[in-house]
Amino acid sequence: MGRSSLQSDLHLYLKQINEVPLLNAEEEKVLGWCIINDNDSAAKDRMIRANLRLVISIAKNYVNRGLSLADLIEEGNIGLIRAVEGFDPAQGARFSTYASWWIKQAIKRTLINAVQPIHIPAYMIELIARWKDSSRRLEEQFGRPATLEELASDLQIPIRKLNVVRRAVRAYNAPNQSPTGDTGEGVELHEFFADHRQTKPEESVTRREEFRLVLQLLEEIDERDARVIRLRYGLEGKEPLTLKQIGHEVGLTRERVRQIEVEALRRLQQKITDERPLRFLRQMMQERTEEPRPTPPRIIPIQRRDARTG
Repeated sequence: MGRSSLQSDLHLYLKQINEVPLLNAEEEKVLGWCIINDNDSAAKDRMIRANLRLVISIAKNYVNRGLSLADLIEEGNIGLIRAVEGFDPAQGARFSTYASWWIKQAIKRTLINAVQPIHIPAYMIELIARWKDSSRRLEEQFGRPATLEELASDLQIPIRKLNVVRRAVRAYNAPNQSPTGDTGEGVELHEFFADHRQTKPEESVTRREEFRLVLQLLEEIDERDARVIRLRYGLEGKEPLTLKQIGHEVGLTRERVRQIEVEALRRLQQKITDERPLRFLRQMMQERTEEPRPTPPRIIPIQRRDARTG
């Protein structure tokens, strides 16, 4: 009976959000600026509700991995909220493109926590993904497993830190920690990274070169601007921060931090002959940020009495 009631509530929720109009690109920009400049709660609410269908579309790809569709949707909605709070219309991307990563990240993180009792920090998950990618690539290059020294050099991290990553990988893959979902099927670690970690070897080399170039260029611009960029994009092993968090760190408003970021990127652009490092920063921002978990509004489940009153 409980399962039937849950399915009924979910069906009603799907029906209700389908009635919410979608936003066009111009409406997204207007709402985005209202959120940035005025912290407009009505604009946030409209942006969230207009994109709830995107969450469902993504959540359906993660069923049978240990959580119900309703739970996946609820966690995806948390990612959507993060995306709404961090969306910057000045970047020129459609909101759905920006939000998709946040939604997937929220769902994947929850799946990991649901099936894996060992807590792994967000920055360590990033290092695990890089370690796995580097291990595969170097083994293909050398025709043998890479040594610790070779991996540390490729990842540009100390061997001591690499040993920590190896222990984290073993913790994930230990037999007594083998995760299983409701269907009894195992959830492999690579499933949580495959969608944005499958880069070609030549692309990985290019990214490393761009990363080194960005770090060099940061030494040539204003110290405060460079610090904002490092904090914003999680450079040099630090976890990325939101505009608001950076504002608290450096004693500035969220909008002022955003302006400094834009100006700093412009100055970096003036020092280089092409746009690759800036594209690298934007992509890295999407792949590496993991903001503190927000408190979600009561979006789902929508109670059935709402339908009767509507």
